[in-house]
Amino acid sequence: MQNDINNNGKYKCLYINIETAQTARSDVARGMKAILSALNRASFLTFKDNFFEQYLRNGIELFGGDDILNQVLSLWSLHSDKKVILLIDEIDALIGDTLISVLRQLRAGYTARPDTFPQSVLLCGVRDVRDYRIFSDKDQQIITGGSAFNVKAESLTVGDFTKKEIVDLYLEHTKETGQEFDNSVYNLAWDYTSGQPWLVNALAYEVCFRTKEGKKRNNIITAQMFEAAKRELILRRDTHIDQLADKLKEDRVRRVIEPMLEGEKFTEGVFNTDIEYCKDLGLIKKTEDGYQIANAIYRKIIPRELGYMTQLSLESEFKRKWYVNDDGTLNMEKLLTTFQQFFREHSESWLGRFQYEEAGPQLLLQAFLQRIINGGGQIDREYGLGKKRTDLYIRWPIIPDRFKDKNNDIPFPTFYNVDELQRIVIEIKLKHKNSIEKVIKDGLEQTAKYVDKTGEKESYLIIFDQENDNWEEKVFTRIEYFGQREIQIYGM
Repeated sequence: MQNDINNNGKYKCLYINIETAQTARSDVARGMKAILSALNRASFLTFKDNFFEQYLRNGIELFGGDDILNQVLSLWSLHSDKKVILLIDEIDALIGDTLISVLRQLRAGYTARPDTFPQSVLLCGVRDVRDYRIFSDKDQQIITGGSAFNVKAESLTVGDFTKKEIVDLYLEHTKETGQEFDNSVYNLAWDYTSGQPWLVNALAYEVCFRTKEGKKRNNIITAQMFEAAKRELILRRDTHIDQLADKLKEDRVRRVIEPMLEGEKFTEGVFNTDIEYCKDLGLIKKTEDGYQIANAIYRKIIPRELGYMTQLSLESEFKRKWYVNDDGTLNMEKLLTTFQQFFREHSESWLGRFQYEEAGPQLLLQAFLQRIINGGGQIDREYGLGKKRTDLYIRWPIIPDRFKDKNNDIPFPTFYNVDELQRIVIEIKLKHKNSIEKVIKDGLEQTAKYVDKTGEKESYLIIFDQENDNWEEKVFTRIEYFGQREIQIYGM
């Protein structure tokens, strides 16, 4: 947008990202210095202009933190030979009094437009600025409205892409570079992202501009390359994903996401504003089946983030060699029996570590499995409001002698033959009020349906009974059948 506006020649446009001011929190002077630094750097890189440098050195002393932005933007507008436009990205990275001060200073300069203040200021973030609830350390209260928020002329929302729009976007890359996408990539992009704009762009950028194979424009972008790019994006935890993880710590997000992880319904403690907030963040969406996590990548990221520290802690508990058979397959019976005993001995201390305590059993199991699968496989997850279950789908490349050298883990291959994958279905259920036999009956039917959906044969049903304190009763292993399908059950 910045380049398009500048190329038009009518306005002078500057884009800045003010995420670095987040750590200032309510220290207004420190936050303003970070914003001035962003203005100075962006102006020099875009226009080779050092106008902001003098105010970066002594502006806070001259004008004070509560007026420096207003003053500097006014002086910049006077200095410019064209009307100026300012694009401020990551506005919602600011916290407390720093955010309040930015909004109030922009509001104060509004009436001086366009000769002595920017013609337009675009604030880019995940929410409408009028919906912010900011705690002011100075006033010791929540600021929810008033003149500080009365700065907008219009709110524009970048909605999710349709599948056709994803295809059109990727074809623009093909037109510019000649590099083609295999048709399967378009379906994967839709399946992974459900059209979430940042993810759609980030995946394509990762595979086309970061990977060695993708940088070669004569290489067709394949499904395997796209799969590897998705995995790298998740593991690298870019800014967008880091911010998502930070939002999960908020109580109003936890109240919505936790029952989804459990497969339960919303409780009375969930407010409509909580649901709308999570929708605005792009964390959830409403479908014909009710509310669900917004896309497949978020379904993978959320439990990983919530169980990340647990996963790291488990590294000292379990090594990576004992659960792989000589032929390279996962020994799921050994894996789940080990977890069953670990859960029996340590669940009381471990479950209390989760902020999402009600979903603790599922998160602990997923952290345990993630630690193991990180040695060379992938886990896909499905869960949603009121489903009464969590579905895990494990894909494990079968590589004999994988751990011949015990210190040499083999990562999930960038390219692989699908015939060399071990595929495993795990259904997780929590026992609430119903008898264990009723839970098993429902679980067998649900597991069989998920097996039919994936087409796999190896399947397991895990039942967590949080109501029974008698471990001798609730810890069991048995084999049941649903039709012709064998399903192994682990109670704990």
